[in-house]
Amino acid sequence: MKVLTANGIAMHWCEDGNPDGVPVIFANSLGTDLRMWDQLLPLLPGEFRYLRYDVRGHGLTQVSEGPYSIDMLVADVEALLETLQVGPVIFVGLSIGGMIGQGLAALRPDLVKALVLSNSAACMGNESMWDARIEQIKKGGIEVLADAILDRWFGSEFIESPQVPAWRALLTRTPQAGYLGCCAALAVADLTASTSQLRLPTLGIAGSEDGASPPELIEATCKLIDGATCHIIPGAGHIPCIEKPEEYAAILTPFLKEHANA
Repeated sequence: MKVLTANGIAMHWCEDGNPDGVPVIFANSLGTDLRMWDQLLPLLPGEFRYLRYDVRGHGLTQVSEGPYSIDMLVADVEALLETLQVGPVIFVGLSIGGMIGQGLAALRPDLVKALVLSNSAACMGNESMWDARIEQIKKGGIEVLADAILDRWFGSEFIESPQVPAWRALLTRTPQAGYLGCCAALAVADLTASTSQLRLPTLGIAGSEDGASPPELIEATCKLIDGATCHIIPGAGHIPCIEKPEEYAAILTPFLKEHANA
């Protein structure tokens, strides 16, 4: 287990691949941790340096009292990369992780050479939707919404998989303060203006059955960035790197290779 102090909190991170390779950093989604990339990494080219971390309040990264903001979460990964003396990186972010990637690319273009927006957008949901979720969880815990969340996370075929109970357990064991802190960040985040100014290679990845960030939302965000492309994985939900890692790797690998030396 690797832990370092960045932006005033203890951050859990790990690395795989070639320690001298081009760095690729992965940021997890709401209600998960860095293990969401476990099945994907063995399918990716071995020459890259793969870094993963748990977003604030998730996994083994320190929980702080909310509300959080996207700027705060961007500052976390900025501090992590500076402490590790890593960059520029290829940034792969899923859901809120993709919003963190957009924010970092806008704030610190020197730290991000290429961007992967997986099941993510410049604005996800609206304030009233997130506020309602926050109130439900405050009253009954994450457990009360777990089944509905899993239905958005996974496609209709995978939802019957024996893997799903483990992901449900991970979701419901997410520290409530961390989960709600990130919900508060999503409630008010609209990165449309800054994302539309980005000028870096960008790949969008969507799931055709994603109930949290539908494909058209990902495509609309990709249209904000000149030259960005978007791939839709048929039958996948909100976390395709878990349910369809082979298809995900087949999309991500060419992008990594193309922009390794950009």
